[in-house]
This record gives sequence, C-alpha cells and structure tokens, in this order.
Amino acid sequence: MTFEEIKTLDEQYVMHSYGRFPVALDHGKGATLWDTEGKEYIDFTAGIGVCSLGYADEGWQKAVAEQAAKLAHVSNLFYTEPYARAAQKLCTRTGLSNVMFANSGAEANEAMIKLARKYSFDRYGKGRGTILTLRNSFHGRTVTTLAATGQDKFHNYFFPFTEGFRYADANSLSSLEEVAGHDVCAVMMELVQGEGGVLPLEEAYVQAVADLCQKRDWLLLVDEVQTGVGRTGTLFAFQQYGIRPDAVSFAKGIAGGLPFGGVMAGEKCREVFTPGTHGSTFGGNPISAAAACYVLDRIDQDLMDQVKEKGAYLRQKLEELELPCLGPTRGLGLMIGAEVRGERTNQELAAALVSRGLLVLTAGPDLRFLPPLVITREEMDKGLAILKATLS
Repeated sequence: MTFEEIKTLDEQYVMHSYGRFPVALDHGKGATLWDTEGKEYIDFTAGIGVCSLGYADEGWQKAVAEQAAKLAHVSNLFYTEPYARAAQKLCTRTGLSNVMFANSGAEANEAMIKLARKYSFDRYGKGRGTILTLRNSFHGRTVTTLAATGQDKFHNYFFPFTEGFRYADANSLSSLEEVAGHDVCAVMMELVQGEGGVLPLEEAYVQAVADLCQKRDWLLLVDEVQTGVGRTGTLFAFQQYGIRPDAVSFAKGIAGGLPFGGVMAGEKCREVFTPGTHGSTFGGNPISAAAACYVLDRIDQDLMDQVKEKGAYLRQKLEELELPCLGPTRGLGLMIGAEVRGERTNQELAAALVSRGLLVLTAGPDLRFLPPLVITREEMDKGLAILKATLS
C-alpha cells in the first residue's frame, strides 16, 4: 500500500489519539528503516526504546518463528518453558527473587503499585497505602499510573483519578520527607526521568532514599520501563546506583519489539502475590518470552560496554556540532537528552529531522535519542550528518 492509502484507512477507522509524522514505515535492518516509498531513515528512536536489537535480527526472528510454530498461547493456568527461562535469566543477573510477567510498562507499574500496597496491608493492615513519586516523572497511561505520574499536564480529563499518591521534588530528600506520613508504604522513581526530559537522578540522593525506605519499611520501587534491558549500559540502571530495590518494573526493550513486561521482586516481596491476587491473560506469553530470552542472551557484558561507548560518542559528537538550537546533552548510555534552545520547539525540530531522514523523539521541552543498542558507528555518523544539515 502507498502512504496515502494507509493514511486514508487510518483517518477513517483509527481513533486519533496519536499525532503521527507523515511517514509510513515498511521495513528495516539494524538501525535503518525504509518507508513505503523507499526513502531511508536513520533510527534514533528504536520504537521509543522497544527495538533494542534493531530490525531484522536473524537470531530474534528464528527464536520467535520457532516458538510460534510450537505454541503461541495457553494462559497462565499451565506451565510453559519460555517464561520460566526468562524469569531465571532476569533473577540470576539482577539478584532479585522472582518475577510477575505482564505486557506493557503501564501494566508492569500497575502490578508494582499493587505489590507495594499488598505488602503493606499484609504487615500493617489498612491505612498505609500511599506511594510517594517524583515531580516530572512518568509511569504510564492507565488511570492509576497517570495518578502516579508527577506531571500536572497528565492530570486532566479522566477524573476521578486513583487516590494514594503524593509528589516530591527530585534530588531533594527534604522534599520527600515533607510529603511523607504515617500512611506511606513506598517510594517509586525512575532513575532517569525519561518522558520528563532524560534527567538522571543524583546517586547520593537515590542512596539516601534507599536508606530512608529501609529505615521506615517503605518499599523502594524502581520504574525501569525505559532505562532497563541494557539501555543505560548495564542490564538495569539500578545496578549503577549501588542500591537493591524491593521491586523493579521492566518492559519496552525486553522482547526486542514484542509486547512484554513485568515486575521483579526482592526477597522481602517474594510471597506477596498469592494465587488470585493478581494476573494477566497474556503475561508470560510464550512467543514474547522466547524473544525475551534471546534478547537477554544477546545483551552480554560486551554489548553493554559498547552501549556506554556509543552513548559517549553520540553525546560528544552532538555537542561538537555546536548547533544554536541545541544545548548540552545528558543521560546514561544510549538514553540521551539534548536541551532545545531558540524559537523553534522540540516538536518543530523533530518534524524537520524526520522529513530529512532522521527519526528522533521529544521529552519534556527537549529532544531525546534512544537508538537501537546495536546501532553502528556508520549509522550514528549518518544520523549526525542529517542533524547537522537540517538544524544548522
């Protein structure tokens, strides 16, 4: 189908909840994509951090195809091998205790919220279910995860929102203590605030929050939906912060392009969910789980070292361009934000770049780059050349 044919179908039959760029993508290889008209694009988005191994990875295709030929779905009323192997790989490499599988980041965070509240209920009874989150955070688009999100612009239309959340300033322990109270059961945070602008938290602050949680028997919940699965240069970002969370959510890049996610629990929360207290029809789906096993095997120490090197290279080259519309960069690994300056908005800059063949994202008021972890130096240089030619 042509772009116009696809667009016509979209306008007639699809709810317009997205503002799409005028591009219909058709296929890809590595970190390069082509649209239905044959135009080439360098991808600095990875499907918003989802396509961790890029496009058309042969091993990923084989893992998915072989599992699809055996068993697509049977429900969680029965055991299957792929989800069990995925759980083993996650726990072995993180030191966490066990896993609850879901389908998306919002669903994973919803499960983590329920885990924290049930942990507190089991120990203390009712009245201790409030979760502290950070201003500028983003935790999902369900009614509950929107309530957990610390950005006022998301708190509209869908009233009444779920109760039980209060917000503190990032990197301020005093702000967190000011909004705390006898009703708190957990603190929930992104170690790099993704949608808020790619803003890494300070290590000393994170460690102080972890100490406070341990002292007061609050659970430390880390949202790694965007930062996890090698994105920051370690399998999970918390492994760079010297902490051991009580629960960690994950999704996006875990299955290399298929819907998959979940929450990992520490030993304290190992037995919190009992049969019937939480569930997910598609959680642990065999095809997605097989893809996740392959992705986790590919993201070894060598690849994570490459992610750090590529991230440092991309940030250095971005700043060396000295473009008047872009300021300093920030981030971890291949999760990079660049400050937008001048009269043009980040949306206008992103649209200009897409029209010239470079896919980028926005975050807060700035630009965000989340390329596939396997992006090559040649692809990065092509993308940088487009960026320079477009924004100079």
